[in-house]
Amino acid sequence: MEEFIQNYGYLAIFIGTFFEGETILVVGGILAQQGLLELPLVALAAFVGSFSGDQLFFQIGRIKGKALLDKRPSWKARAEKINDLLERYRDWIVLSFRFFYGLRNPTPFVIGMSSISTIRFMTLNGIGALVWAFTISTLGYVFGNAMEAFMEDMKHYMIYVIIGIFTVAGIVWWYVNRKQAVVSPSTPPKEK
Repeated sequence: MEEFIQNYGYLAIFIGTFFEGETILVVGGILAQQGLLELPLVALAAFVGSFSGDQLFFQIGRIKGKALLDKRPSWKARAEKINDLLERYRDWIVLSFRFFYGLRNPTPFVIGMSSISTIRFMTLNGIGALVWAFTISTLGYVFGNAMEAFMEDMKHYMIYVIIGIFTVAGIVWWYVNRKQAVVSPSTPPKEK
């Protein structure tokens, strides 16, 4: 498994971040903490994947956006919300949309339909993707570090945890069986 991760981990991060990617990027950071991947390469793969995916969705919005929205009226409400945000916070939206769950894919598509130039989007998208890739991969790395420390501490208390689990399970079992005995008392013996 380790060899598979080392051979295909960066490709998986690239593909995952091309489409969405927070979860796979956090996992990439954890794998880097465990020494299976290199954190700078995890962040680089995420940057390239995120940037490329957003550029593609931007271009689709630029070329076919209006036609696609006309065919899918259910998308119009979300597109209008994003447009409202773009009018008020234009550059900030381009820089930060990938940090908000659920906005990652539709936002570059909608931005592509706006008056923002391709060069401006590419520049701001590159900055946002870079910050996002390094931030989320580092969080995964730190989270992996914290998880490892927690698991190390848990080794010392494992016997107490196991005893606690069995004790709670025993109490629950006793309570359920006791309650069933009270609810359905045994029938009296038949007289002969």
